[in-house]
Amino acid sequence: MALKILSGCINCDMCEPECPNQAISMGEKIYEINPDLCTECVGFYDKPTCISVCPIDVIITDPAHIESKESLLEKFKHLVNTDRI
Repeated sequence: MALKILSGCINCDMCEPECPNQAISMGEKIYEINPDLCTECVGFYDKPTCISVCPIDVIITDPAHIESKESLLEKFKHLVNTDRI
């Protein structure tokens, strides 16, 4: 399951530097999470760091991108191998 930042985001800049996959970037108005890069921190941490640091709790599981822990781990492995090439 990729994560999603809701429209209530205040652009506090807390989440973007915490993302180990560089999946978070500034969109037109608020930060956005690229579902192709988001692994919910599987492979790095026990919990998504963006959720942990968000001061207003506007990061949720994206219902449009449902993935199992196994598929998130596979995505992580692919991203790590891609980064090394």
